[in-house]
Amino acid sequence: MEQVQTEMSNQSDKIKGGIEFLVVIFLFVLVSFFVQKYVDTITSFIGEGVWGMVVYVFIVIIAIVVAPVSAIPFLPIASHLWGWLIAAFLSIIGWTIGAVIAFWIARRYGVTLVKKFAPMEKIERVERLVPHKNIFWSIVFLRMVIPVDILSYVLGLFSQISIRSYFFATIIGVSPFAFVFSYIGGMPLYYQLIALALAFLIFVSGLRVRLRYNKKEKGKK
Repeated sequence: MEQVQTEMSNQSDKIKGGIEFLVVIFLFVLVSFFVQKYVDTITSFIGEGVWGMVVYVFIVIIAIVVAPVSAIPFLPIASHLWGWLIAAFLSIIGWTIGAVIAFWIARRYGVTLVKKFAPMEKIERVERLVPHKNIFWSIVFLRMVIPVDILSYVLGLFSQISIRSYFFATIIGVSPFAFVFSYIGGMPLYYQLIALALAFLIFVSGLRVRLRYNKKEKGKK
């Protein structure tokens, strides 16, 4: 009976994870469409200089800490304003700072405060993906396949990893995502759809691998 419940739970995780990733992709394409159509208006509103970059990084941090949601849909804005390379570095800075803040909040104040930022149902669902062994490289891997940033709160609550190790694991994990999606964000919409479809397949495959790995680890206990 317990095995059946575990299988059902894993299947539910795959479905919910897939839906969340599809929502992120949809928002990414939608934002990209409006950016390409109204690039002059957006440029005049945010600005192309250093101040605009600071505003973008701040928005990414707030999205991660307060929502918490994926900041990926904001990437097309940065890619069109400053180019994909600068957009990637700005996103890495914003994601890392936001992730560390969320991690610190969870580690310092616990569930009482975290549940004000993130639904406990999502936290418990993501917690099932986090193994107790090889935690550093597991964080790197999970940063590449989980689009919604609940992970920071989960790791702050349930892991024993130090904030220093978490910081470096986060940078390594978010960097590939940042460079790839920043580059995609500057593409025409047709090519974006093809690239994002491939990204979705990679995400689903990665999630399946992680769930199977966790199942094997539990079976050894």
